[in-house]
Amino acid sequence: MTTVVMHNVVSLDGFIADVNDDVGPLFDWYGNGDVEINEYARVSQASAGYVQPSMARIGTLVVGRHVFDMTNGWEGVPPAGEHLVVVSHRPRPAGWHPDAPFHFVDGVAQALDKARELTGEDRDIGVAAGDVGGQAFALGLIDEVAMDVVPVVFGSGKRYFGSVGTRYLLDDPHVVIRGNRVLHLRYRVRKQP
Repeated sequence: MTTVVMHNVVSLDGFIADVNDDVGPLFDWYGNGDVEINEYARVSQASAGYVQPSMARIGTLVVGRHVFDMTNGWEGVPPAGEHLVVVSHRPRPAGWHPDAPFHFVDGVAQALDKARELTGEDRDIGVAAGDVGGQAFALGLIDEVAMDVVPVVFGSGKRYFGSVGTRYLLDDPHVVIRGNRVLHLRYRVRKQP
């Protein structure tokens, strides 16, 4: 069964980047271990045991246009899964990797519908935390929240849950893994009545 998982690396005070989109030391743990999980990352054994199966389950990743633009769409190769859905009011850039498995849709609900269509039932959908993830969370479209918590305090910046302004209650974490300079947490979302 498909699970929709909102995920990102986050500071102790709930930020995924500072006000200038600088992630500072949030991703340092991707280079502080002995286990190579891909050409870009070497993590601790504990982190590898969590990250590798989590990434393997993702069939489609949903991100906002801001993330797409900042990464130049990972040059047309999804960072996880086989497809990437971009929430954007603007179309795919003209001439940009025409064969890339990227889909541009106008809203968060449409993005999740497209992701379900592309993913099928045996893989998960990853949703990048931040504004798009927060909107999906507020709409009740997120099944689980996954956080890689790094011991740093930003004080201000881009919030993990975006602009969610209402109280929500999650279940106790069903995954708690201590890596090297990172704590991997995963919570099931209690559906609102």
